[in-house]
Amino acid sequence: MSSVRPQPQGREAFAHFAAIATRWMDNDVYGHLNNVVHYSLFDTAVNRLLIEAGALDIHAGPVIGLVVHTQCHYFESLAFPQIVTAGIRVEQLGRSSVRYGLGLFGDDAPLAAAIGQFTHVYVDRTTRRPVPLPEPLRAVLAPLVRPPPIA
Repeated sequence: MSSVRPQPQGREAFAHFAAIATRWMDNDVYGHLNNVVHYSLFDTAVNRLLIEAGALDIHAGPVIGLVVHTQCHYFESLAFPQIVTAGIRVEQLGRSSVRYGLGLFGDDAPLAAAIGQFTHVYVDRTTRRPVPLPEPLRAVLAPLVRPPPIA
């Protein structure tokens, strides 16, 4: 385990961006987005990208992505009614898995308020056994491959 504290990353570290509206219920009693909301924003950004690109059919497709790892480092507060921009990059494109690097940006901030990772393993919808990434999914993800910034 590294003892180097992660640092906020700039927008240039990401390959794709998605604006997501925050909701009143996202704020906690301290007046900012509750920490669990950040994970929901990661999930929303990644799956919206895949669905809108036609690479994932969540209702009837033969494969589904299961989250096997996620983490988040927090640097600044985000709060309703901000629009959060989620930056996405693919850090590793494997045989049956994808590791995303994500950043959450408030307003026009140049540095992420939070950064995280999110790993999907793609499995057969019925058997739940890992399967190779379908070609349409790989085609959407390959252009987003960027190495994670060096700490």
